[in-house]
Amino acid sequence: MFAGWDWGTAAHDVTVIDDAGGKVERFALPHTEDGIARALMRLAAHGDPGQLPVAIETSRGLVVDRLLAAGHPVIPVHPNAFHAVRPRWGAARAKNDPGDSFKLADYIRTDIHRLPILAPTLPETLELQALTRQRGDQLGMRIAAVNRLAALLDAHWPGGKTIFAKLHSPIALNFLDRYPNPDAAAAITAARLETFCRRHSYTGRRTGNELLARLNAAPRPASRLGQPVIAQLIRSQVAVVRSLQTSLDHLDAVIADAVATHPYAQLFAGLPRVGVLNLAQIIGEVGPILERANSFDQLTAETGIAPVTRSSGKTHTVAFRHASNHHARQALISWIDNSRRASPWAEQRYTAARQRGQRHPHAIRTLGRAWLRIIWACWRTKTPYRPTEHQPAQQPIAA
Repeated sequence: MFAGWDWGTAAHDVTVIDDAGGKVERFALPHTEDGIARALMRLAAHGDPGQLPVAIETSRGLVVDRLLAAGHPVIPVHPNAFHAVRPRWGAARAKNDPGDSFKLADYIRTDIHRLPILAPTLPETLELQALTRQRGDQLGMRIAAVNRLAALLDAHWPGGKTIFAKLHSPIALNFLDRYPNPDAAAAITAARLETFCRRHSYTGRRTGNELLARLNAAPRPASRLGQPVIAQLIRSQVAVVRSLQTSLDHLDAVIADAVATHPYAQLFAGLPRVGVLNLAQIIGEVGPILERANSFDQLTAETGIAPVTRSSGKTHTVAFRHASNHHARQALISWIDNSRRASPWAEQRYTAARQRGQRHPHAIRTLGRAWLRIIWACWRTKTPYRPTEHQPAQQPIAA
């Protein structure tokens, strides 16, 4: 038997069919603990959960976790792939939730041999994935908050923006807290600036006179807002930036600890120019793909490093692969670009690709396929990467 689960945020529809495609049971359930528990019980009534695969249009989330915990083989169906096969049930491509649950079940009944079964990922890998994605979200919020702070300074006090290089640095935030408007900094001197810098452990190697020159060179503000209001605006935004930066610093420490104890870390820690955060992203995003990949080609396809080839008659095109794990691709691209600055072989391969007329993103993906072949070998043999053992220079330059 086969089951299709059409999931939603408020309600779900489930259909169970037999090997001939006949409907055995169909039911709806609310997105509540009682609803999900009863649905799992009704599925269990049809026999061993391990013999009842469930198709669902997602690969993550509470329902997927509960199905895996109950012992069901879970088959994630990409919405685009499911949409493409709808004509087999009618040219009009009619859609409703009960009907979709039946179609999902029928789809895996006929095509289960072509579809991947979701393998439970190591909890440590899922934790790293969640931590690095949370860090990425918070980094985006911090960038937006810093941009907002810069806009406030441009409008009301340009000098406060120019004195230190990074607005999110502790010393820049402390300075804006101490001098939140032009009037507060009107009497500042080089000596006071040097005292302030010593108190806050300034490491920029600029003298008080140089910092004061930056402040004085900035345009004079002409804001029509009162100085107390400007101070309130600046200090409020500084508090937002400081809070986000504190959270990022804490996340960095937690991620570093998680990477140090992860079972995959020793395999890839020796890759050239892979930092702790980038290593965490690679383990968290590429690790699950490695766990389920059956071949090197599947690995390159799911990470978005391999292109898509379309050939029909006299037409032959090789195009960028849009359908892939974007988080995994970005984690790899960041490291691959850095690797050529520490590995002569990687730089040689990148340069050869550029000389063949490839643009920078294309050349990075060409280099990436070569690196993924090495990562795949490390994974399959469970051998940590060592340049002397894996000998990437023996790979041909042509991609």
